Amino acid sequence: MGVPCFVRTVVRSFAVGSKLFRPAVLCSCKDTVTRKMSSRRQTDHLERTANVHRDMELFSARVCDVMNESEAVKRLRLEVPHPDFSFRAGQWVDFFIPGVETVGGFSICSSPGLLKREGVIELAVKNTHHPPAHWIHTKCSVGSQVAVRVGADLLRHAGGHRYTPGHTHLCYSAKNTKELLFKNTIIDICHERPDRFSCDLHVTQQSSVIEQELQPYTISGRISEEELQRYVDSERTLCYLCGPPPMIEKVSSDLQRIGLPEDRILFEKWW
Repeated sequence: MGVPCFVRTVVRSFAVGSKLFRPAVLCSCKDTVTRKMSSRRQTDHLERTANVHRDMELFSARVCDVMNESEAVKRLRLEVPHPDFSFRAGQWVDFFIPGVETVGGFSICSSPGLLKREGVIELAVKNTHHPPAHWIHTKCSVGSQVAVRVGADLLRHAGGHRYTPGHTHLCYSAKNTKELLFKNTIIDICHERPDRFSCDLHVTQQSSVIEQELQPYTISGRISEEELQRYVDSERTLCYLCGPPPMIEKVSSDLQRIGLPEDRILFEKWW
């Protein structure tokens, strides 16, 4: 079964119940992935992640809120009522939309605690030409029905590290402060737990005055190798990277140049 055929089958059938189980999906996609990745066209989410572990259950979900997180990003809140649905911090969902053949892949930006308390998850989705993201920004509304399936989590890729977090430092880069998502929450955590959490907020194209409350944390320019060196201990630090592939490649190279072993640099590069 090729990827488009599989997607059409899933989208047609997920509404029958709140959970489906399809044990052979990844094996069915494998030959298609090998064949299509040799072509010049850009591979889609399912193809890029065909060999990555994910749970095989597919769950119905209802959009219960759509919020503007920034000018370019919407935050989508989804009710997932099935008691078997769960996730761990750092996981993504495969995102199935009825009538849209392309499957999306979006990181879950809410905590597992929110799911336990309210039965909902949240996704932050940037406006792009990718069909699922475009649908979310132009057609999605409260009451829309979709389906989700939980993808891999970074803990699974940690290479056997038994890691107890000590102090966490966040290096966060965006075009301007308006595009620094969840910045108020991040600053609040810095205030509440200065012994455990700190951050540097980088802006690369800021044209207005930086808000006063952000000024102590904001740096003009991209994340530099010199900054990383201040916070990295080659024997103790574990780094998690998230962002566009060129950014991940650059930061990963910088970290290795300053002595951090490759197996302590964790990321998922699937878009």
